[in-house]
Amino acid sequence: MGENQLSNSQLYIGIDGGGSKCRATIYTEDYKLLGTGVSGRANPLHGLDQTFQSIIESTQLALANAGLPVEACSQLVAGLGLAGVNVGHFYDQISNWQHPFKCMYLTTDLHTACIGAHNGADGAVIITGTGSCGYAHVGHQSIGLGGHGFALGDKGSGAWLGLKAAEHVLLALDGFATNTQLTQKLLTHFNVSEAIGLVENLAGKSSSVYAQLARLVIESAHDGDDVATAIVKEGASYISELARRLFTINPSRFSMIGGLAEPLLPWLDDDVADKVSPALSPPEFGACLFAQKQFKTQSVA
Repeated sequence: MGENQLSNSQLYIGIDGGGSKCRATIYTEDYKLLGTGVSGRANPLHGLDQTFQSIIESTQLALANAGLPVEACSQLVAGLGLAGVNVGHFYDQISNWQHPFKCMYLTTDLHTACIGAHNGADGAVIITGTGSCGYAHVGHQSIGLGGHGFALGDKGSGAWLGLKAAEHVLLALDGFATNTQLTQKLLTHFNVSEAIGLVENLAGKSSSVYAQLARLVIESAHDGDDVATAIVKEGASYISELARRLFTINPSRFSMIGGLAEPLLPWLDDDVADKVSPALSPPEFGACLFAQKQFKTQSVA
C-alpha cells in the first residue's frame, strides 16, 4: 500500500516544532492524513542538534504510522513551521541544513498555525503554549507580535506563568512576599522541602520545565489563591491586548491554539473571548498547505 501511495501522487509532510514537542503529519496531495509522529522539542533556541533530531524522529514515527518505509522520507515535500526561526541566523542555519526530504520549505510556527487555523484563508491566531505570540494576515497586510522567547518575552505563556510562580515562591520562602498555596505545590512538584531545592531544579532550565508549572498556577487561581490569580490575570490581560492589536487589520476569523488556549479563555477580556473561533485544522496541516503552495509555485516557475 505504501509504494502505491508514493507512486500515485506527491506526498507532503507538515512539521510543527515548538518549545515542548515536535509533531509531524504526512498528507496526500488531496489532504488525506496518512500518519503522525510526535517527538521532543524543536526550537533552535534550545539547540540546533536537538531541533534536527526531533524533526527526524517525528518524521520517522509518522512514516511508520503511515505504513511507509524510512526510505520514503527522501520523496516527501516538507513544510516546517518552527518556533525561533523568526531570529534570522536560526532561519539561515535551518534553511542550509542537509535535510533528508525531497525538498523543504521553512517558516515560523506562528505562520503555519495561522494557515492551519483558517484552512489557508485570512485570519488571526494567538499561540499560548510553552511560549506566546500572535499573528494576523489579511490580504497584503500582516502583523506578527511576541515570540521573543523565554525569558525575554512569552508573557502569558506556560513558561511565563511558571517563572512568575517560582519567583514569588522563592521570595515567600525567604520571607519577602505574601504566602500562597503555590509554595507547597511547587515544593511537592519537585519533591523538595526548601528554596535551594527549587533553585536546583529550575536554575538554567529550559522554558518547557517552567511550563510544566503552569497547570499548578491555573489550579491555584481557580481555588482563589490571590497570588496565582494575580499572575494569571496579568498574563491574560497581555493576551487580550495582543489580540486587540491583531484585530486592527480586521481579520475575519480569530483562533487560539496551544496547551493554554482553553485554560486561559475564562480569564480573557469578554470582547476578546467572544471573538475566539475553533481552529479548523492543526498547525502541521498549515505547514502542509504552505509546502504544497511553495512546491507548486516553484514547479510552475
